Amino acid sequence: MSDVTIFAPSPILTVTVEDHPAGSEIHIHAGGQGVWQARMLLRLGVSVTMCCVLSGETGTVLRHLLEEEGITVTETRRDARGAAYVHDRRDGQRAVIAEEHGEPLGRHDLDEVYGAVLREGLGSRLVLLSGPGDEETLPADTYRRLAADLRAAGTTVMVDLAGERLAASLDGGIDVLKVSDEELRADGLITEGSASEVMRAMRELRTRGVGTVIVTREAEPALLLDDDGFLEATMKRLEVADTRGAGDSLTAGVAAGIVRGESARDALTLGAAAGAMNVTRHGLGTGDPQTVRALREMVTVRAVTDSPDPQPEQPSTEHVTPGTLASMVDTSADQAPDADRAEGTA
Repeated sequence: MSDVTIFAPSPILTVTVEDHPAGSEIHIHAGGQGVWQARMLLRLGVSVTMCCVLSGETGTVLRHLLEEEGITVTETRRDARGAAYVHDRRDGQRAVIAEEHGEPLGRHDLDEVYGAVLREGLGSRLVLLSGPGDEETLPADTYRRLAADLRAAGTTVMVDLAGERLAASLDGGIDVLKVSDEELRADGLITEGSASEVMRAMRELRTRGVGTVIVTREAEPALLLDDDGFLEATMKRLEVADTRGAGDSLTAGVAAGIVRGESARDALTLGAAAGAMNVTRHGLGTGDPQTVRALREMVTVRAVTDSPDPQPEQPSTEHVTPGTLASMVDTSADQAPDADRAEGTA
């Protein structure tokens, strides 16, 4: 069994056209939230099994690409349109040429992939629930059922979701939740986005069944809330090549730390280092573990309170490691509304 099982219901076949001195350069990769998380986990030395539905011609290509990367694939096959896109980045900006979200999962397909997640997840140290690229692929209640069944069996459940899927998984119970402040705003949990408001939302999420809440914020340090209170993680800003996918790399880094026996507090520093490396590259979930270890030494963490202007309760000496995805990103750079879900070239 793998260290981590990822529920990635509908991976995306991505085709990206880049500029090159010798002419157009075409990149074909597997993509989607769960894929980017799996890619970073592998780079951090964590084995991964991905439970997914692979559809039609795109599914055939995706299986090959995923296995080439070292991901163990537990697939449900179907004859249908799969998720895919073609993007043109030859002028430095991302232009959408074509996109296909794929057909919603049928009842039998959903039953098959649900059983696969339970089977693989019960033998893993952690199950990471990720989402597809659109809202129609599967019912949100699937996440409530999975979270409840996995936790009832004693499996650690980590979630990186928003909207109806997050609400459903909250009803099932979550050990570790990672969410961005933009997603909290879209869900109506915050309005202005001040630190104190975000902290109040984090406390509310804890009352709804979350063990540890991690919130990334665009230009501010990441925040964590657990039984011991709030923690803030900050890192020096790095030059940005592409902000997309940094949130998924952060999630993967936290998951990697946890399966190695670290507390979520310590694992946050590994996640922040992975997210920091991601923004310096054009590929999502790419990089090397040596760089992550070096960046981890650049992070500072401190305990904070949820007063209007949080002040440190005491300095942390446990880590000087990577900070928030947001504080490593140049806020003058164009960012997608949901950078965690966007795709680049791997």
